[in-house]
Amino acid sequence: MEDHTDTQEHRLILITGPSGAGRSTAIHALEDLGYEVIDNLPLSLIPRLIEGPPLGRPIALGLDVRNRDFNATALIALIDRLTRDPRVLLDVLYLDCAPSVLIRRYTQTRRRHPMTEAATPAEGIDREIDLLAPIRVRADHLIDTSEMSPHELKAEIGQWFDPGEDRRLAISVQSFSYKRGLPRGLDMVFDCRFLANPYWNPALRDRDGRDSAVAAHIEADPRFAPFFHRLQDLVLLLLPAQLEEGKAHLAIGFGCTGGQHRSVAVAEKLAQVLAEAGWQVSKRHRELERRVAPMVTDGIGVVRA
Repeated sequence: MEDHTDTQEHRLILITGPSGAGRSTAIHALEDLGYEVIDNLPLSLIPRLIEGPPLGRPIALGLDVRNRDFNATALIALIDRLTRDPRVLLDVLYLDCAPSVLIRRYTQTRRRHPMTEAATPAEGIDREIDLLAPIRVRADHLIDTSEMSPHELKAEIGQWFDPGEDRRLAISVQSFSYKRGLPRGLDMVFDCRFLANPYWNPALRDRDGRDSAVAAHIEADPRFAPFFHRLQDLVLLLLPAQLEEGKAHLAIGFGCTGGQHRSVAVAEKLAQVLAEAGWQVSKRHRELERRVAPMVTDGIGVVRA
C-alpha cells in the first residue's frame, strides 16, 4: 500500500447558508476543533489561500451574502475550481433553517436582516433563501438547525469535522436524475434505470422512493434482490479498504431517469444497511430537495424529510 503521509493538500471547508441559521456558531465550533478560521473573505481572494504550502491544519471559511463580492454563480464557479484542484480537499457545509424559525430568531434579537432595510426580516429571508438555493443543492453536508440549540449544533459539527477523530469515514449516499447530470464529487456511481419504474403506475407516480409502496414496487422486480445483495456486499467490502487508504469522505451516487423513485429507494435502503452496520452515513436526494421542504438530520446523521 502506498504511503500517503507526505501528501501535501489544503483541507478547506466552506460554510454558508441563510443568515441566522447558525453559521457563526459553526465557525466557532470549528475554531475550537483547531481549524484556521477566516470569516467573510472576499471570494476573489480565496484561491490565494492555496498558492503557498499547506498550513498544517484545516481551514474553515465562512461565506454569506455580506461577503464583498458574493453571488451564487461566482461561488459555484469557485467550488468547481477548488474541486478540480488536486492540491485541495474540499467540503461545502450548508446550514439550513426553516424560514419561520429564521423570522423568530431575527424578531427575538431585533437585528436587521442583511438583505433588507424593511422593519421585518421576512422579505430579506425569502430573497436570501432563493439566492442560495443553487448552492444548497451543491453542498456536501446539509445540517438543518431549525430545532437545534447552539450546543447541539456544535456537537453535530464535532461529529462530522473533528480532525482529531481517527478511523472515521463519513459516507454520503445520494440520489439524482441523469437528466441533470451527476452530482459533484461522487466516488462511486450506480445506474438504477434497469429496475421497474414506478412512474408508469398512476397510483405511484406522484410519490417518491421513500414511500413504502414505491419501494415495494421496485423490490418486486426480480432483478432487484440479486442487484442489491451484490451492491451491499461490494460496498461493505470496500469501506474498510477506503478507510485504511486514508479517505475521510466517500460519496456513493444512485441515478435514474427522474431522480424521484428508483434511485431514491435504493439510496434509502443502502443508507439504512450502512447505518445498521455502524457506519456514519448521510443521505441526499438532489431532485427531491428541489421540490420539498428542507430536510433535517436525525440522531445518526442521516438526512431525511
